[in-house]
Amino acid sequence: MYLYKDRIIIVGGSGRFGKILSNIKTKYKTFYPSKKELNILNQDSIRKYLIKKKPKYLILIAGLSRPMKIHEENINKSINLNIVGPANITKICSDYKIKLIFFSTSYVYPGTEGNYKEDSPVLPKNNYSWSKLGGESSVQMYKNSLILRVCMTEKPFVHKKAFKDFITNFIFHEDVAKSLFKLINKKGIINVGGKIQSVFNFARKYNPKIKKISARRNLGKNYPLNPSMNVNKYKKIIK
Repeated sequence: MYLYKDRIIIVGGSGRFGKILSNIKTKYKTFYPSKKELNILNQDSIRKYLIKKKPKYLILIAGLSRPMKIHEENINKSINLNIVGPANITKICSDYKIKLIFFSTSYVYPGTEGNYKEDSPVLPKNNYSWSKLGGESSVQMYKNSLILRVCMTEKPFVHKKAFKDFITNFIFHEDVAKSLFKLINKKGIINVGGKIQSVFNFARKYNPKIKKISARRNLGKNYPLNPSMNVNKYKKIIK
């Protein structure tokens, strides 16, 4: 099948990040199919849409994230949207040699020591992170792919309290959107995030009145407290 080199399908574009991404100017022609047009749980639906549009790239940002407890309370939904859906997408992209860019998370790392590199061992600590690693597994099998382990949040920071003892790489949706099209021709895995710091230190730059709270006390043992990533590879690409 002939693929149009300037066409990108963005699956999951109706979410928070997708809406921001749709406002970014790019040389590519982007398509944001609705769930009716492309259902990640239906291989026929995926195949028909990709045959019609013939894109060189597919960016998969669709998935289930919040509320985090949904991954414990409804594992069927978590498995379908974060594992089965990406596997379906991967199979069809493989059939037509479409480049697949998959959004994963920093939570696939153990979350104990921090500063994890792309080749560091992974060890999920809760169902959400297991579901994202499950999605990664099929994508990893397809060589014409890129996995982005992303740590992003809304702008402005929406909470009135922030964790003083949770270390991460928060970066705003807008910043990821601006750099995304510089990454799509890469392959393998890239950690995407900002400076390593506590959530509190990140948030107080934008809200000096924000209050400190303890992640250890509020989240419990199944929540990693330092899934921070080494993002040197990402910085070199986007500079």
